[in-house]
Amino acid sequence: MLDNKWLASNTKQVFFKKVVEDGKKKFLSLDFNTIEYVEAPKPKFSVFEKTKGVDDLRKRMKILIEDKGKAGTFYRAAFNSLFQFASNRIPEISDDIYKVDDALNAGFGWKLGPFQTWDAIGVADTVKAMEEAGKKAAQWVYDMLESGATSFYKVENGKKYYYDIPTKSYKEIPGQEETLSLDVLRETNVIWENNDTTIFDLGDGVLNIEFHTKMNTIGQGVLQGLNKAIDLAEADYAALVISNEGDHFSAGANVGMIFMLAVEQEWDELNFAIQMFQKTTMRLRYSSIPVIAAPHGMALGGGCEVCMHSDKVIAHAETYMGLVEFGVGLIPGGGGTKEFAVRLSDELKDGDIRTNAFTNKFLTIGQAKVSTSAYEAFDLGYLRNGTDEVIVSKVHQLAYAKKVALNMVEKGYSKPAARKDIKVLGREALGLVYVGADGMTEAKYMSEHDKLIAEKLGTVIAGGEISKSLTEVSEQYLLDLERKAFIELCMQRKTMERMQSLITKGKILRN
Repeated sequence: MLDNKWLASNTKQVFFKKVVEDGKKKFLSLDFNTIEYVEAPKPKFSVFEKTKGVDDLRKRMKILIEDKGKAGTFYRAAFNSLFQFASNRIPEISDDIYKVDDALNAGFGWKLGPFQTWDAIGVADTVKAMEEAGKKAAQWVYDMLESGATSFYKVENGKKYYYDIPTKSYKEIPGQEETLSLDVLRETNVIWENNDTTIFDLGDGVLNIEFHTKMNTIGQGVLQGLNKAIDLAEADYAALVISNEGDHFSAGANVGMIFMLAVEQEWDELNFAIQMFQKTTMRLRYSSIPVIAAPHGMALGGGCEVCMHSDKVIAHAETYMGLVEFGVGLIPGGGGTKEFAVRLSDELKDGDIRTNAFTNKFLTIGQAKVSTSAYEAFDLGYLRNGTDEVIVSKVHQLAYAKKVALNMVEKGYSKPAARKDIKVLGREALGLVYVGADGMTEAKYMSEHDKLIAEKLGTVIAGGEISKSLTEVSEQYLLDLERKAFIELCMQRKTMERMQSLITKGKILRN
C-alpha cells in the first residue's frame, strides 16, 4: 500500500475503493493476499431478520447479545469492552451514572447510554459473561449486585431513579418535575392500547397518544387509536397531546396498504380508508377538546397532515415537515391538500397577486418540499405564524405541550366552527397549472405522469372547475375533491409502479 501510495482518501483508494460500472456505483475492498481490489460478498446474518420486526431497542439489544453466530460474538465483545471501560471511568469523569448516559445521548446521538444498554441486556448475566471473556467490571458494580440491586435504573410511582454509588442506594434523577417521559409512565399510566398506539394519562386531565408502528407510519390501527383517544378525551378528560419518543414523529401513511388495495383494485375499500383518514383529521380539528401535536424528526405525509389539523403544534426545532406524496404518484389525501386551499384563502388580502400566492402553495406540494427545521416549516406553510410554536429542548417538549393544552382549557376552549367560507380561485388558477404543466412536459422537465399528478393537485387547491374566482366553498367540498383525485391517481399503473419502487427498493421512481 505504501509503494502504491494508497495512503488517504484523496488517493481514491486505501482499504476500500469506489468505482462506477455501467452507471452504477460499486464499493470494492482490498484483498490482502493478492493486493487487488475485489467486490466483497455482502455478509448475511440471520439474527438481523429476527430484529427487523422488533421496534423496542432494548429488546433488539437482547436478541443481538443472545445470538450464537458471528454477529452475537461481535456484539458481546464490543459491549463487554464498553461496560468495562464505562464502569471504570466512574467517578473519574462523573460521580453519577445518569450523567454519563445523558452526555452520550444528548451529545453523541446515542439512543441508550452505556448503563442504560447494560440494564437492557441484564447486569448480573453480563458481569458473568465479561469474566468468562477476560473482562472485569468495576468493583462498585459487584457491590451494587451484592446489595440486592439488579439494575442501574428503576422506575417507581412515575419517577425514575438511578443507583448512587457512594450511598449504595437509589436516588431520584433531578429535574424530572420539568419533564415528562412516556417511557417512565408506561408501567402505570397506560389507559388503552392496540398494536399500533398507546394512550397515556399525563395527569391533570390531559391524555397523550403515542404511535409505535414502523417509522410511526399511519394505518388503520393508528387511525383507530386517534379516534379512541378523542372519544376518551371528550368523555372524561380535558385535552389531548399527540407525541411519541421514537426517532421520528411519523414518516407518513402506510404506502404498503394503499399499494395492496390499488393492485387488487379494491376501490370501495380504498375510498373508505381515505375517507376514514380524512374524518379522523377533521375530528382532530373539530373535537370539543384542544388537540396539541408535538412532532420531532420526520413529520411527513400523513404525519404532517395530523399536525396541520391539530389546534396547535409544539414542534421540536429539529422537525422536518413535508407533504411528499407527489414522489409516489399521489397527492396528500388525509386533508393536507384541502388544508393548503384553506390556508391560501385565509392568507389572501386585498391587492395581493392571487395567482402568485396560489403558485407558492402549489409548488410546495408539487415539489414535495420538506423543511430543514421547524423554523423553515413556517416559511413553507406547514406551521402557522401566531399559532404554532418551536421548542429547542426535546426533553421538555412533552411537558410544555401539556402545559399549553391546560392553558387553552383554562382560557375556555371552544371548538372552531366548520368552514364554509373558503375562497377558491377556480379556473383562474387552473389555467396557470395547465399551461405550466404543458410547458414543463414539452421541455422534458416532467413526465406525462407528473403532468397528470400536477393537474389533479392544482384542481384540488384551486377548488375545481369553478368559473368565478373567490367563490366560497366548504371544507367537505374540498375533501371530496381531494379524495376523488387521490383514488383516480391510485388507479394509474405508473402510480402503482412508483409505490412499488418505494416499498421494494426504498427509492423514488421517476416514470
